[in-house]
Amino acid sequence: MTEKFRDAAKELSGSLRTTWQRFLDVFEPLRPELYRYCRYLTRSPWDAEDLVQDTFARGFVTLGCMVQDVPNPRGWLFRVASNLWIDRTRRMREEPGDVPETVAFGEPRATREAAGTLISRLSPQERAAVVLKDAFDLSLEEIAETLSTTAGAVKAALHRGRGKLVALEPAEPRAPAPAVLDAFYQAFNARDLDRLADLMLDTATAEIVGINTEYGPEAAKKGSFWGAFQPLGWNDQLNCGIEPHLLRGYRPSPPRAEVRSHRDESIILFWYPQDDGEAVRDVGRVETEGDRLSCWRNYFFTPDVIAEICGELGVPFRTNGYRYWKWS
Repeated sequence: MTEKFRDAAKELSGSLRTTWQRFLDVFEPLRPELYRYCRYLTRSPWDAEDLVQDTFARGFVTLGCMVQDVPNPRGWLFRVASNLWIDRTRRMREEPGDVPETVAFGEPRATREAAGTLISRLSPQERAAVVLKDAFDLSLEEIAETLSTTAGAVKAALHRGRGKLVALEPAEPRAPAPAVLDAFYQAFNARDLDRLADLMLDTATAEIVGINTEYGPEAAKKGSFWGAFQPLGWNDQLNCGIEPHLLRGYRPSPPRAEVRSHRDESIILFWYPQDDGEAVRDVGRVETEGDRLSCWRNYFFTPDVIAEICGELGVPFRTNGYRYWKWS
């Protein structure tokens, strides 16, 4: 029974990967605009990317259950994202603790945070309505369809929401970088795979956001950690790799890791050699327990996040597209 199940699961996995690829071929061109919408709704680029990933996953499942056509792909994705975010925000408000503040995306950080921005005083539906109207210029009818409500309710939400727009409070002081993060970048720059793996808890995960998740230090050591030391595009002969036009000017060599402060946390930037000097092509975040890593997230294939983070830090960057695999 177990062997039959494994064979069936393996066959199903292959079929799903092919179907998922087709889904991305259709909807991925809308991803930059979806990220922009999610960024307006959420507290940070990290949360925006999480919402984008969840929207694509939910959209994939939902589309497989639909019998009617999708007349407006952008509006449909916005609707999926809106429902996910509204549900998530309502759950947060039912739990103890403060609702995190929100900043808008699309302008320099100092400008958008000094100006009136959407904060937690707006209800989820008010915030979504204001964003869809003021940032995306949707009609009342289009907003109503996106939020599964009426044009009259949208009009009321806009009136209430615009009356609550206020400037953000000053950001809290940044926390110092955890010692394990310093140990991580030092081990990375020394190309010490064993030391990198030793920094992880046995139960830790290593995630290439939107691509793959590895469980445990050995899987990370043989997978994403090892892959980080290979020249970009090294696996192209296996029908996967970064699109060639994104590698123009790149000098094949492993990256250099550096700890930087961004907003209220320490992150890792990965600098890659280019013909015109180093440029960031990857960003990493960690979760820790004591002096070990409980979670490592690699944002190599999230160009919208990389562009925003590097823009705020004022560092040169390149992006790598959304996917590492290509299908014939």
